[in-house]
Amino acid sequence: MTAALAEKHTGTVLEPVHSTEPPTGHRRRGRERAFDDVPRWQIYVPLGIYLLFTLVPFYWMFLFAVRPTGSTSLLPWPMTGEHFSKVWTERSFAVFFQNSMIVGVCTLVATTLVALSGGYALARFDFRIKNGFMLALLCSQFIPGALMLVPLFEIFKNLQMINSLGSVVIAETVFQLPLSIILISGFIKNVPVSLEEAAWVDGCSRFRAFCAVVLPLLRPGLIAVGSFAFVHSWNHFLFALMFLSEQDKQTIPVGLNTLIGADSVDLGALAAGGVIAAIPVVIVFAFIQKWLITGFSAGAVKG
Repeated sequence: MTAALAEKHTGTVLEPVHSTEPPTGHRRRGRERAFDDVPRWQIYVPLGIYLLFTLVPFYWMFLFAVRPTGSTSLLPWPMTGEHFSKVWTERSFAVFFQNSMIVGVCTLVATTLVALSGGYALARFDFRIKNGFMLALLCSQFIPGALMLVPLFEIFKNLQMINSLGSVVIAETVFQLPLSIILISGFIKNVPVSLEEAAWVDGCSRFRAFCAVVLPLLRPGLIAVGSFAFVHSWNHFLFALMFLSEQDKQTIPVGLNTLIGADSVDLGALAAGGVIAAIPVVIVFAFIQKWLITGFSAGAVKG
């Protein structure tokens, strides 16, 4: 009735107001069409250049590892295994590989267990120094490992752990824990507390409820943290160089360094050692890449 009176006195008809903003679905389809209109060469050319710079060093290493000594061929033919046999037997790479595997697996287990308990405490409990503790964990990531070599060496010397693989495992675990605890804490926060509370009502203790309800949901996060700890300890050079003096206790990064002489370098043996060192890392990432991406992204949602 009010609209009719307004029309009578003004002589105008009230028009309904229409929004000029397109619906959300239309905007999304517009963005998809805009992306589809991008020429494919603008996508494939940068990716191709990136892959070229990434894969050429690996191909060059593989080429030196499999071609005979003195050959200048750019193709890996004819192939030979003399360099692998040389570094595996004569250069004690079998021992280096075993030591690196022990350090990597022990660091993986220790880092995962400690980060799991610490991350659960940060995610589920409130205490006074919680924010300060989180800040200390974050600030510890800015400290280079080289600055801690002297105090760590003195500590391990007093504990009579110099020239022991345990010293490397402890050092690697300590430097992996801050980031691992933060990631695991963020991942546990994404698990609803109501799931644990339901298990408590059914008579489960906190530990049993955690193992039965929460732990299975943390698989991507645990795989991400464990794989990161393994790969970092596998490739780390500094701690093994400082804390291990005997050849039968050295790891692969230190073993590769022994192949570089003062006057000459055996490129074939060095390349073969590099291929041996890269194989476990490639296998790890090939099998866990999906879990790795899921774990890191989920652990970074809440902190």
